[in-house]
Amino acid sequence: MNSNTFRMPVRRTAAAATVAALAVGPVLLAAPAAQASGGEGRATAVVLRTGLDVSLLNKTVDVPLRVSLNEVKAPETENQTALSVKVRGAEGDKPIDVLAADVATSKATVDEEKAEGYVNLVKARVHVPGIPLLSLIEVEKVTSKALCEVGRKPVAESNVLGHVIVFGKKTTLSTAGRTEVDVPQVGKVTLDLSRTSTTSRTAAATALELKVEVDPLKLGVAEVNGTVSLAEATCETPEGTAPTQKPTEKP
Repeated sequence: MNSNTFRMPVRRTAAAATVAALAVGPVLLAAPAAQASGGEGRATAVVLRTGLDVSLLNKTVDVPLRVSLNEVKAPETENQTALSVKVRGAEGDKPIDVLAADVATSKATVDEEKAEGYVNLVKARVHVPGIPLLSLIEVEKVTSKALCEVGRKPVAESNVLGHVIVFGKKTTLSTAGRTEVDVPQVGKVTLDLSRTSTTSRTAAATALELKVEVDPLKLGVAEVNGTVSLAEATCETPEGTAPTQKPTEKP
Protein backbone atom coordinates (compact mmCIF):
# COMPACT_ATOMS: atom_id res chain seq x y z
CA MET A 1 0.00 0.00 0.00
CA ASN A 2 1.38 3.42 -0.96
CA SER A 3 2.08 5.70 1.98
CA ASN A 4 3.83 9.07 2.25
CA THR A 5 3.78 11.54 5.10
CA PHE A 6 4.23 15.29 5.35
CA ARG A 7 3.37 17.95 7.90
CA MET A 8 0.81 20.66 7.28
CA PRO A 9 0.92 24.10 8.95
CA VAL A 10 -1.66 24.88 11.62
CA ARG A 11 -3.05 28.14 12.91
CA ARG A 12 -2.68 28.08 16.68
CA THR A 13 -2.76 30.24 19.76
CA ALA A 14 0.02 30.33 22.35
CA ALA A 15 -2.02 28.06 24.61
CA ALA A 16 -1.89 25.31 22.04
CA ALA A 17 1.69 25.64 20.88
CA THR A 18 2.46 22.02 21.69
CA VAL A 19 -0.28 20.54 19.48
CA ALA A 20 1.20 18.72 16.51
CA ALA A 21 0.43 19.63 12.94
CA LEU A 22 -1.60 17.29 10.79
CA ALA A 23 0.49 14.94 8.72
CA VAL A 24 -1.06 13.54 5.60
CA GLY A 25 -0.04 10.81 3.20
CA PRO A 26 0.21 10.18 0.36
CA VAL A 27 1.06 13.69 -0.76
CA LEU A 28 -1.74 14.29 -3.23
CA LEU A 29 -3.10 17.75 -2.54
CA ALA A 30 -5.78 19.37 -4.63
CA ALA A 31 -4.39 21.52 -7.43
CA PRO A 32 -5.84 23.66 -10.21
CA ALA A 33 -6.85 21.73 -13.31
CA ALA A 34 -4.16 21.54 -15.97
CA GLN A 35 -4.66 24.04 -18.77
CA ALA A 36 -4.85 22.53 -22.22
CA SER A 37 -3.07 24.29 -25.05
CA GLY A 38 -4.43 24.65 -28.55
CA GLY A 39 -7.07 22.07 -29.35
CA GLU A 40 -6.07 19.45 -26.81
CA GLY A 41 -8.74 17.84 -24.71
CA ARG A 42 -8.57 17.65 -20.96
CA ALA A 43 -9.57 15.13 -18.29
CA THR A 44 -9.27 14.81 -14.53
CA ALA A 45 -10.17 12.19 -11.94
CA VAL A 46 -9.87 11.99 -8.16
CA VAL A 47 -10.99 9.37 -5.65
CA LEU A 48 -11.29 11.66 -2.60
CA ARG A 49 -11.14 15.40 -2.05
CA THR A 50 -11.60 17.13 1.31
CA GLY A 51 -12.23 20.76 2.09
CA LEU A 52 -12.46 20.52 5.88
CA ASP A 53 -11.68 22.89 8.72
CA VAL A 54 -10.74 21.13 11.96
CA SER A 55 -10.90 23.15 15.20
CA LEU A 56 -9.17 21.57 18.19
CA LEU A 57 -9.24 22.37 21.90
CA ASN A 58 -12.21 24.75 21.81
CA LYS A 59 -10.94 26.45 18.64
CA THR A 60 -7.50 27.27 20.00
CA VAL A 61 -6.03 25.37 17.04
CA ASP A 62 -7.47 25.58 13.51
CA VAL A 63 -6.23 23.07 10.95
CA PRO A 64 -7.30 23.30 7.30
CA LEU A 65 -7.51 19.73 6.04
CA ARG A 66 -7.21 19.94 2.25
CA VAL A 67 -6.19 16.58 0.83
CA SER A 68 -6.94 14.45 -2.19
CA LEU A 69 -6.31 10.82 -3.02
CA ASN A 70 -5.32 9.54 -6.46
CA GLU A 71 -5.78 12.85 -8.27
CA VAL A 72 -4.79 12.59 -11.92
CA LYS A 73 -4.94 14.86 -14.97
CA ALA A 74 -4.44 14.50 -18.70
CA PRO A 75 -3.45 15.37 -21.70
CA GLU A 76 -0.96 12.68 -20.66
CA THR A 77 -2.51 9.39 -19.60
CA GLU A 78 -2.35 8.88 -15.87
CA ASN A 79 -3.74 6.47 -13.31
CA GLN A 80 -3.25 5.95 -9.59
CA THR A 81 -4.30 3.21 -7.19
CA ALA A 82 -3.21 4.18 -3.65
CA LEU A 83 -5.64 2.72 -1.11
CA SER A 84 -5.42 5.13 1.84
CA VAL A 85 -4.60 8.64 2.99
CA LYS A 86 -3.61 9.23 6.63
CA VAL A 87 -3.64 12.16 9.07
CA ARG A 88 -1.57 12.61 12.22
CA GLY A 89 -1.88 15.18 14.99
CA ALA A 90 -5.61 15.58 15.57
CA GLU A 91 -5.80 12.68 18.03
CA GLY A 92 -2.39 12.72 19.65
CA ASP A 93 0.12 10.82 17.57
CA LYS A 94 -2.39 8.19 16.46
CA PRO A 95 -2.82 8.17 12.65
CA ILE A 96 -6.29 8.50 11.20
CA ASP A 97 -7.21 6.88 7.90
CA VAL A 98 -9.15 9.70 6.25
CA LEU A 99 -9.93 7.15 3.58
CA ALA A 100 -9.20 3.43 3.35
CA ALA A 101 -10.54 1.20 0.57
CA ASP A 102 -10.17 -2.22 -1.02
CA VAL A 103 -10.02 -0.61 -4.48
CA ALA A 104 -9.40 3.06 -5.26
CA THR A 105 -8.59 3.68 -8.91
CA SER A 106 -8.56 6.91 -10.88
CA LYS A 107 -7.68 7.31 -14.55
CA ALA A 108 -7.52 10.26 -16.94
CA THR A 109 -6.80 9.86 -20.66
CA VAL A 110 -6.76 12.18 -23.66
CA ASP A 111 -6.10 11.55 -27.34
CA GLU A 112 -7.05 13.33 -30.58
CA GLU A 113 -10.61 11.98 -30.56
CA LYS A 114 -11.68 11.84 -26.90
CA ALA A 115 -10.98 12.78 -23.29
CA GLU A 116 -12.10 10.61 -20.39
CA GLY A 117 -11.95 10.70 -16.60
CA TYR A 118 -12.90 7.60 -14.59
CA VAL A 119 -12.99 6.64 -10.88
CA ASN A 120 -13.78 3.29 -9.24
CA LEU A 121 -13.98 3.04 -5.44
CA VAL A 122 -14.85 -0.22 -3.63
CA LYS A 123 -15.50 -0.89 0.06
CA ALA A 124 -14.37 2.55 1.20
CA ARG A 125 -14.43 4.01 4.70
CA VAL A 126 -13.97 7.73 5.41
CA HIS A 127 -13.00 9.06 8.86
CA VAL A 128 -12.69 12.57 10.26
CA PRO A 129 -10.81 13.68 13.40
CA GLY A 130 -12.66 13.43 16.71
CA ILE A 131 -14.66 10.29 15.97
CA PRO A 132 -12.19 7.37 16.13
CA LEU A 133 -14.79 4.62 16.49
CA LEU A 134 -17.23 5.65 13.75
CA SER A 135 -16.76 6.11 10.03
CA LEU A 136 -18.12 9.34 8.61
CA ILE A 137 -19.32 7.23 5.68
CA GLU A 138 -18.91 3.69 4.37
CA VAL A 139 -19.75 2.82 0.78
CA GLU A 140 -19.88 -0.52 -1.02
CA LYS A 141 -19.02 0.78 -4.49
CA VAL A 142 -19.11 4.13 -6.27
CA THR A 143 -18.04 5.03 -9.79
CA SER A 144 -17.88 8.20 -11.87
CA LYS A 145 -17.19 8.64 -15.55
CA ALA A 146 -16.91 11.72 -17.75
CA LEU A 147 -16.50 11.06 -21.49
CA CYS A 148 -16.02 13.77 -24.13
CA GLU A 149 -15.74 12.48 -27.73
CA VAL A 150 -15.28 14.55 -30.86
CA GLY A 151 -18.57 14.87 -32.73
CA ARG A 152 -20.66 13.55 -29.83
CA LYS A 153 -22.44 15.05 -26.85
CA PRO A 154 -20.37 14.77 -23.63
CA VAL A 155 -21.56 12.17 -21.12
CA ALA A 156 -21.36 12.30 -17.30
CA GLU A 157 -22.31 9.30 -15.17
CA SER A 158 -22.08 8.48 -11.47
CA ASN A 159 -23.31 5.38 -9.66
CA VAL A 160 -23.60 4.51 -5.98
CA LEU A 161 -24.08 0.76 -5.63
CA GLY A 162 -24.87 -1.25 -2.52
CA HIS A 163 -25.24 0.06 1.02
CA VAL A 164 -24.24 3.45 2.40
CA ILE A 165 -23.59 3.85 6.14
CA VAL A 166 -23.25 7.28 7.78
CA PHE A 167 -21.98 7.43 11.39
CA GLY A 168 -22.91 3.77 11.82
CA LYS A 169 -26.45 4.21 10.47
CA LYS A 170 -27.52 2.45 7.29
CA THR A 171 -28.86 5.23 5.08
CA THR A 172 -31.28 5.23 2.18
CA LEU A 173 -30.21 7.91 -0.28
CA SER A 174 -32.85 10.10 -1.87
CA THR A 175 -33.26 9.70 -5.62
CA ALA A 176 -33.96 13.44 -5.67
CA GLY A 177 -30.27 13.88 -4.96
CA ARG A 178 -30.02 15.17 -1.37
CA THR A 179 -30.22 13.30 1.95
CA GLU A 180 -29.68 14.64 5.47
CA VAL A 181 -28.44 12.43 8.31
CA ASP A 182 -28.48 13.87 11.84
CA VAL A 183 -26.89 11.73 14.57
CA PRO A 184 -27.36 13.07 18.13
CA GLN A 185 -24.12 13.74 20.05
CA VAL A 186 -22.10 13.27 16.87
CA GLY A 187 -23.07 15.63 14.09
CA LYS A 188 -24.93 16.20 10.83
CA VAL A 189 -24.11 15.19 7.27
CA THR A 190 -25.86 16.31 4.09
CA LEU A 191 -25.26 14.01 1.10
CA ASP A 192 -25.67 14.99 -2.54
CA LEU A 193 -26.00 11.89 -4.71
CA SER A 194 -24.68 11.45 -8.24
CA ARG A 195 -24.13 15.07 -9.25
CA THR A 196 -23.55 15.43 -12.99
CA SER A 197 -23.38 18.29 -15.46
CA THR A 198 -22.63 18.67 -19.17
CA THR A 199 -22.15 21.46 -21.71
CA SER A 200 -21.52 21.28 -25.43
CA ARG A 201 -17.83 20.38 -24.80
CA THR A 202 -17.48 19.43 -21.14
CA ALA A 203 -18.78 16.90 -18.60
CA ALA A 204 -18.39 16.50 -14.84
CA ALA A 205 -19.56 13.83 -12.41
CA THR A 206 -19.31 13.39 -8.62
CA ALA A 207 -20.68 10.21 -7.04
CA LEU A 208 -21.12 11.64 -3.53
CA GLU A 209 -20.56 15.06 -2.00
CA LEU A 210 -20.89 15.40 1.76
CA LYS A 211 -21.39 18.58 3.77
CA VAL A 212 -20.05 17.79 7.23
CA GLU A 213 -20.82 19.40 10.61
CA VAL A 214 -19.28 17.41 13.47
CA ASP A 215 -18.78 18.23 17.17
CA PRO A 216 -18.83 14.99 19.22
CA LEU A 217 -20.80 15.47 22.47
CA LYS A 218 -20.52 19.23 21.78
CA LEU A 219 -17.31 19.26 23.80
CA GLY A 220 -15.32 21.39 21.36
CA VAL A 221 -12.44 18.90 21.43
CA ALA A 222 -12.49 18.41 17.65
CA GLU A 223 -15.04 20.30 15.58
CA VAL A 224 -15.05 19.47 11.87
CA ASN A 225 -16.85 21.49 9.20
CA GLY A 226 -16.64 21.46 5.42
CA THR A 227 -17.01 19.12 2.46
CA VAL A 228 -15.88 15.67 1.38
CA SER A 229 -16.23 14.54 -2.24
CA LEU A 230 -15.98 10.95 -3.45
CA ALA A 231 -15.29 9.90 -7.06
CA GLU A 232 -14.96 13.04 -9.19
CA ALA A 233 -14.36 12.93 -12.94
CA THR A 234 -14.28 15.68 -15.58
CA CYS A 235 -13.47 16.03 -19.28
CA GLU A 236 -13.26 18.56 -22.10
CA THR A 237 -13.63 17.56 -25.75
CA PRO A 238 -10.57 17.81 -28.01
CA GLU A 239 -11.02 19.80 -31.20
CA GLY A 240 -10.19 16.70 -33.21
CA THR A 241 -7.90 16.08 -36.13
CA ALA A 242 -7.99 18.82 -38.74
CA PRO A 243 -8.73 17.55 -42.27
CA THR A 244 -5.77 17.42 -44.64
CA GLN A 245 -6.00 20.11 -47.34
CA LYS A 246 -4.67 19.64 -50.84
CA PRO A 247 -2.38 22.40 -52.10
CA THR A 248 -4.11 24.95 -54.32
CA GLU A 249 -3.16 24.59 -57.98
CA LYS A 250 -2.96 27.59 -60.26
CA PRO A 251 -4.74 27.25 -63.61
